[in-house]
Amino acid sequence: MLFLPITLSYLVNYFHFQGEPALESDPDFHAINAGLVVAAFIPTAWERLALVYAILLSPLCLVILVVLVAAEADHSFVT
Repeated sequence: MLFLPITLSYLVNYFHFQGEPALESDPDFHAINAGLVVAAFIPTAWERLALVYAILLSPLCLVILVVLVAAEADHSFVT
């Protein structure tokens, strides 16, 4: 079941479909697959917490990394 949307997505690319249906179907198939993965592998009481961590923690780590790199760049520029 999880491989069906990805297979359809690859078939769209393999047969070189053109136009709006091809451009719209590829992201749709990947979104459907992501939903199926979440539905299959996170059916626990921790689902909400896991989604919050996945949505909020990753960008927060990136922001912290950007701040650290900017501070290091500023220090290198000053010295």
